[in-house]
Amino acid sequence: MTKILTGGVAKVETADAVRKLNRPGIEVTVSSDMDAAMKLRMNQADYYFGTCHTGAGASLGVLVGLMGSAACHTFGRSIPTEEQITALLDGGKKVFGFSMDQVDAVVPLLVSALAARG
Repeated sequence: MTKILTGGVAKVETADAVRKLNRPGIEVTVSSDMDAAMKLRMNQADYYFGTCHTGAGASLGVLVGLMGSAACHTFGRSIPTEEQITALLDGGKKVFGFSMDQVDAVVPLLVSALAARG
């Protein structure tokens, strides 16, 4: 089971977008930044999707501070390709930030890449 936590301005919308995809083996929970960082560090969750108005600093600020930049990546306002996401996952990224108006475009790509990992 892959456990995803969502946080930030559009945390509920992001969780709903994950649920709508109805992927077996993917579980999603709405979270706060601090709780997500603790759960990730204790291996009680696998990934975090954070949102803010621009997809820049605020979407991941707390997570970068507690998890380190090596575990985090923000897409900002860009839409990544599945290949870019796969490369980030291969590089150990677990925390992803993006703008709240990109939820419907970014979430399916992230979830698809995670589901492909088994």
